[in-house]
Amino acid sequence: MKDYLSLTETSEYLGKSKQTLRRWDKEKKLVAVREPMSNYRVYKREQLELFADFISNTDKTDYPNEIDSENEYSVLELFAGAGGLAVGLEKAGLKCVALNEIDKWACQTLRRNRPNWKVLEGDIRAFDFVEYRDRVDVVTGGFPCQAFSYAGKRLGLSDARGTLFYEFARVVNEIKPPICIGENVRGLLSHDNGRTLSGMISILDEIGYKVVPYRILKAINYYVPQKRERLILVGVRKDIQIEYHYPKPTKKIYTLADALKKGELFDKDVPVSAGAKYPKSKIDVMNLVPPKGYWRDLPLDIQKEFMGGSFYLGGGKTGMARRIGWDEPCLTLTCSPAQKQTERCHPDETRPFTVREYARIQTFPDDWEFEGSVAQQYKQIGNAVPVNLGKEVGYSIIEFLNQYYALKAERIK
Repeated sequence: MKDYLSLTETSEYLGKSKQTLRRWDKEKKLVAVREPMSNYRVYKREQLELFADFISNTDKTDYPNEIDSENEYSVLELFAGAGGLAVGLEKAGLKCVALNEIDKWACQTLRRNRPNWKVLEGDIRAFDFVEYRDRVDVVTGGFPCQAFSYAGKRLGLSDARGTLFYEFARVVNEIKPPICIGENVRGLLSHDNGRTLSGMISILDEIGYKVVPYRILKAINYYVPQKRERLILVGVRKDIQIEYHYPKPTKKIYTLADALKKGELFDKDVPVSAGAKYPKSKIDVMNLVPPKGYWRDLPLDIQKEFMGGSFYLGGGKTGMARRIGWDEPCLTLTCSPAQKQTERCHPDETRPFTVREYARIQTFPDDWEFEGSVAQQYKQIGNAVPVNLGKEVGYSIIEFLNQYYALKAERIK
């Protein structure tokens, strides 16, 4: 990951114009520095991350993003997984006309919970989506970030062949919806030194979409009791002169207690369900870790034994032997609840979170059931977009589409 970002990169990272950044530099609000090797004026990444948090906190509002649809809007979702984003969009008021997913257990989960949804099971490469042109208002998808082949200076759609982003862009190009939304992990920012993300933006531009400055949305700012981050990439068709606005963050931060106990998020305590178990050797260690504690809270001799060679390496390794506290948001869930590097132990009981606890932390409704083995269920939940985050993004889509169709109706008059 680069330690310094140029003016252009900083503009994209913060979603602010270059003129605004130059003004902030003069006002000493956000000061650029001289890059040690080139002597160009640049920004330290660490400085920007702190500043982004500052902007996020000062921009927070108690006003909800909730908005009513003025028409019936439809969404086609790619790489749908177990339905976290789709359920969130549905809760906001968008109608899913079709969902594509390759994992058979995730597809069974989608069909079990929404028999009326059209689930296109299989490799996206095997499907043609032309039939959905003029029938879909938004295409969404959480494509993996694979490196591209760079044939020339400017990356084109053909250079992305063989990647799943190529398929996402192909489908958008076939359907030509007013707006498309891709989501990914924060790591996409630094993937292949930022070239992968730049390539994606270039490809969307080539197929006729203006890319809104990307944003990292922190789930804790959107009614989710979990410190999860998703990078959101929005493309607006170039013939549309309407601005898309990201959902506004809220001041209220929810905790693990809000996820698992009766309260504002859920109207009853979390249901009992199956879950993974620790071996006795791990129970003996984790019994010594207090809520909100981790491996450094263990006696020194047990630290060395439990950590092995990692004990002598640098880095905080704060996810190891980590017990979550009731009064804090949960750390980001992974596809397995008991991985050594990313431990997520229950606050009171020495065990991993159960399947239903996992689902609550991702804000799935209690009646959303998961198919497959317990391990498959954890994987589906851990890979999902938190439902409440999806709902807030859904409201932002509806706000955009309301304006789009209102303007379109005015022009017809």
